[in-house]
Amino acid sequence: MDNLWMAASLEKKSHHLPAPQMVSPASKDTEEDLQKAAGASEGQAPGEQELLPAGQAQVHSEMAKYQAPQRPGDMVMIQSEHTGAVDVLSADLESADLLGDHRKVSPPLMAPPCIWTFAKVKEFKSKLGKEKNSRLVVKRGEVVTIRVPTHPEGKRVCWEFATDDYDIGFGVYFDWTPVTSTDITVQVSDSSEDEDDEEEEEEELEEPVPVGDVERGSRSSLRGRYGEVMPVYRRDSHRDVQAGSHDYPGEGIYLLKFDNSYSLLRNKTLYFHIYYTS
Repeated sequence: MDNLWMAASLEKKSHHLPAPQMVSPASKDTEEDLQKAAGASEGQAPGEQELLPAGQAQVHSEMAKYQAPQRPGDMVMIQSEHTGAVDVLSADLESADLLGDHRKVSPPLMAPPCIWTFAKVKEFKSKLGKEKNSRLVVKRGEVVTIRVPTHPEGKRVCWEFATDDYDIGFGVYFDWTPVTSTDITVQVSDSSEDEDDEEEEEEELEEPVPVGDVERGSRSSLRGRYGEVMPVYRRDSHRDVQAGSHDYPGEGIYLLKFDNSYSLLRNKTLYFHIYYTS
């Protein structure tokens, strides 16, 4: 009678599934468990094998409940409640990706630009004042972005600008995107936040470009496809002509930002000359 009770008790315990646990790959018990699991999978009926993909999906969804392996070689064994199949999650197999963690790729670092100034402000403004599309007004609270695509015949982009009476914020960024036209375009927004919202709606980008501090420079990280050539700082463009150049890092579009968002009262008249050289 006692023997029958013990046999029934052992049979009942054998139906309970083991809880997930950390094991070492060098352990003899681990190898035996894996061999048994493989034998159990091969011995399943055809009807049960057809359910295996759905069971695997269930296993992956259940993985989020358990702690992923922390050391190389560690593994977690999880048995499906539906099929009895065993799935092994190893630290060597980039477990974070199996759990749905999508890594973001950072853009390449930008080489620093060459920048300089020269004092012939009046002559510069007088010359550009006579040329078409070389002068515009950046209104109070506005940000003007001049988009300059890389040119097939060029090696670097160059810029020169000056303003009447007051300074203005200026910075340069690079958009790693295929060039479909070499036309230079001008985009105006009420603030850098509004400008980023417009781009996000049009192109469905992941993260907004931070506003930053024009007084100290906007050194925050940008969207994944943008590179920072020079952060936005206030420039004394009313005293000296601000000039600079940057070698092409590849194909894309330069974003030259003229930031007057910090000014609540004054519009700024901007004179600019942008070109490429080979």
